[in-house]
Amino acid sequence: MTIRMLALLGGFCAALLPAHASGATADLLIRGGTIYTGSDAPFVGDVAVSGDRITAVGRRLKVQARRTIDAAGKIVAPGFIDPHTHMGGDLASADSQKRLVPAFLMQGVTTAFIGNDGGGAIDVAKVLGNARTRPVGINYATYTGFGTIREKVVGEADRAPTTAELARMKAMVADAMCHGALGLSTGLFYAPQSFSKTDEVVALAAEAARRGGIYDSHIRDESSYTVGLKAAIDEAIAIGREAHIPIHISHIKALGVDVQGEAPEIIARVEAAQREGIDVTASQYPWSASGTSLVASLMPLWAQDGGRTALVKRFDDPALQGRLRAGIVENLRKRGGPEKLLIVEGPFRNYTLAEVARAHAMDPVAAAIAVIRIADPGTVSFNQSEGDIAAFMRRPWVMTDSDASTGHPRVYGTFARKYAKYAVADHVITVREFIERSSALTADWFHLAGRGHLKAGAFADIVVFDPRTYAARATYQQPTLLAAGVQTVLVNGVVAVDHGALTGRAAGRALPHRPTAGTCP
Repeated sequence: MTIRMLALLGGFCAALLPAHASGATADLLIRGGTIYTGSDAPFVGDVAVSGDRITAVGRRLKVQARRTIDAAGKIVAPGFIDPHTHMGGDLASADSQKRLVPAFLMQGVTTAFIGNDGGGAIDVAKVLGNARTRPVGINYATYTGFGTIREKVVGEADRAPTTAELARMKAMVADAMCHGALGLSTGLFYAPQSFSKTDEVVALAAEAARRGGIYDSHIRDESSYTVGLKAAIDEAIAIGREAHIPIHISHIKALGVDVQGEAPEIIARVEAAQREGIDVTASQYPWSASGTSLVASLMPLWAQDGGRTALVKRFDDPALQGRLRAGIVENLRKRGGPEKLLIVEGPFRNYTLAEVARAHAMDPVAAAIAVIRIADPGTVSFNQSEGDIAAFMRRPWVMTDSDASTGHPRVYGTFARKYAKYAVADHVITVREFIERSSALTADWFHLAGRGHLKAGAFADIVVFDPRTYAARATYQQPTLLAAGVQTVLVNGVVAVDHGALTGRAAGRALPHRPTAGTCP
């Protein structure tokens, strides 16, 4: 089903919403807010909730409720859905406060996907089952990961799998899909996934496709590290075409000095594929700085063959110093220089690589190696142009994601920043576009039944926020400041944020994908 068809279907369903419900009762009534249903033009009205479901949406509901929330002057919207995060550790944590995921709830995010970038678990049943014994604050779905599977079977070496190994990996994907995986994720930029060839990825993606799954990818190159941005987009599209699977390009961007300005060409490639009949979408975070590790930013792929132990040994091999140094220098150039790399973890937190080098009287290459010897810290890399960000954001097939990872303000501020900066201040998109591409589009394309819309019968995942104050507070220097402006959040009908504060109630659910009938034992 195309994006346009999904939008038309959503609009048709919304037209069936009752305008009023005479003499009805409800557990909760959200009264007098500006309602964005996910499908319709905004209007001032009410939302009634009983149990975990929305029971009515309309302009003046005649409903008696146990509790009424005054939403006058506020925006009432479907809870936001984040299709690319790294919050699996928090959701499985022994710490009940982490499992609430406050950074998300305080932005109105009620559902997140985990297992992205090829890092999804093989034992999907365990990941989804955790919510039964360790309650979580938000809903979540998970991918199984190409990287996890490949490392388990092939290891960290730069080689192709044997026929037997490929068969084993395919069986792992099939099993994960039968236990509720959303699809297969890849992070083809990262070693050892980067050692794979396209046909290997197609073979595994086809197993997900047979069971109704999605192919989600951090593509092989978002810059000019290996094949280049345009070729990496072409590869993702080819995987979709050959595996007969819907493709989602995560955190779409043009990263680095060599590819800035290429957004129009990338958009043209994607939309040509859509016209061909390939189901392809993307998501994006609204920040000019990306986030990854220092190794991934600077180390040549050949030096990562065999993992961290092999990499550190190469640091001390005199025969490799010239080649290693040349590779790091080139990658620094692509990233815009050492001043553009901010370290966000460990003893050098909040220092750029240039500052570390100056403080220790080293050149940037030596400084990078010295830091990596201690650990591989997270880094924030300022390497995108606002023109490219805006160009991608305007496309109707680009959703909102956070790529939530340690040390980057996108964990605490992505949805709030996109609203305040790109919808309200800069007018890159409208408020309605922000809301629908942060909720309904994501729910519809990923087939999250009953999510992403405010309509009778839908799950009561709802955010109420102040349109004047909803904004990110997190910065690159202080990345863990909670967003401002959210008044109320409901997760499956339970009030998770009340009067702008967490209630501590954990009402999230695991959302297993249902495999295509007849494809699993």
